[in-house]
Amino acid sequence: QVQLVESGGGLVQAGGSLRLSCAASGSTFSLNDMGWYRQAPGKQRELVADISSGGSTKYADSVKGRFTISRDNAKNTVYLQMNSLKPEDTAVYYCNALIPKSTSVKYSYWGQGTQVTVSS
Repeated sequence: QVQLVESGGGLVQAGGSLRLSCAASGSTFSLNDMGWYRQAPGKQRELVADISSGGSTKYADSVKGRFTISRDNAKNTVYLQMNSLKPEDTAVYYCNALIPKSTSVKYSYWGQGTQVTVSS
């Protein structure tokens, strides 16, 4: 049974930093592509950053240069370091895992989300 547990959200002033963590269990973590998404009130869920099993990273234009995604396969954990936070970064942040089931099929799993609120 795959579980993703996020932590690290909270309230921070604009310009501040937070680090989100997502601990995964129930799969071979090193084989998973991992990602962080966010959803603000009234908006669709959007990709913030992802990191492949091989370590390649991708970022939304809105967070490039401010956020860094990383993974620790020994701890089965993916991180999102968020610096220079802006009020528009306020959202619920979700961890996502793409877990390979075959050479061509991956299953998607989600965490429960963690609230990030940036005050101006």
